[in-house]
Amino acid sequence: MNFKSKSNIAVLLVFILLLCSASAFANEEKHEEKGPFNLKEMIFSHVLDSYNWHLLSVGEKHYSIPLPIIVKSPERGWFVFSSARLDHGQTYEGFYLGKGGKYNNKVVGKNAQGVEIRPLDVSLTKNAVSILMVSALLIILFLTMAKGYKKEPLKSRKGFVGSMEMLIMSIHDDLIKPCVGPEYKRFAPYLLTAFFFIFANNLLGLVPFFPGGANVTGNIAVTMVLALCTFFITNVFGSKEYYKEIFWPEVPLWLKVPLPIMPFVELLGVFTKPFALMIRLFANMLAGHMIILVLVGLIFIFSSLIGPAVAGGVSVVSILFSIFMLLIDVLVSFIQAYVFTMLSSIFIGMGRVQHHEH
Repeated sequence: MNFKSKSNIAVLLVFILLLCSASAFANEEKHEEKGPFNLKEMIFSHVLDSYNWHLLSVGEKHYSIPLPIIVKSPERGWFVFSSARLDHGQTYEGFYLGKGGKYNNKVVGKNAQGVEIRPLDVSLTKNAVSILMVSALLIILFLTMAKGYKKEPLKSRKGFVGSMEMLIMSIHDDLIKPCVGPEYKRFAPYLLTAFFFIFANNLLGLVPFFPGGANVTGNIAVTMVLALCTFFITNVFGSKEYYKEIFWPEVPLWLKVPLPIMPFVELLGVFTKPFALMIRLFANMLAGHMIILVLVGLIFIFSSLIGPAVAGGVSVVSILFSIFMLLIDVLVSFIQAYVFTMLSSIFIGMGRVQHHEH
């Protein structure tokens, strides 16, 4: 990437953040009429999943892409309809968006007794659509690259394809191969898939406009599924020596009998490892999004509490720090994908440990 392209990206980021600050000044009177600016509501509306894909707001008008809601009522069966039918507190076929409590902004309904219940919800939410788009993009990208390599396997690649080749070989040869061990070829497809899935979703989540902006890896349900994949692969393909080290480790006998102290510790470690994978990725990516939103939210807070004069100075500092944090998040996006892949490789390698004669 040359200097000119980097400067163009910086100009674009500045322009986007300036739009945020300008909207704060333009809507100052509206904030005063509606009450103080709610930073918490603004942050969680951006980082949480939703049934529509918000594009932009112009004054009081909000433009978004409605997504399909797919729910099953225990009494009436399946329903498929657009999320636009539930906008502005509307009710459709007995379903509406909950307000407050554990069902806040979730599709709910009422049973025959009038009790609010949560139907089986398999809707295509913002995060789900983003996952499908990223998955399709990665499949197309790698199948296209594979087709090119099949036709001309010895041709030297440059540009984007050459960079991807270098990244793939670096992850494969310098990370997966030494961490997993001799049987690395069995697990390399999963580990490479996990790396690029996380990395692509991390980067797309930093883009503030469609098709970006979805906080996929900042959703604990997504990171939990990724961690469970590593957990099942590690334990389903675990060797006899791996389970021997868990249930009968080579420690003094009094640590195993009569109280199985070390077996309990080792067994607990089996579950804490994927838990650490889940929390590490979720917390780091969510924190990155929230820091940027807090910095942008300072513009609105100072505008509504003090006035546009002070908010003007705050907006400059806020925008500069937001750009800095956004650039840091690009690096963090790679680091978190790398760390998840590295730890998964280590855990799988520990599961394939073999007995060595002394």
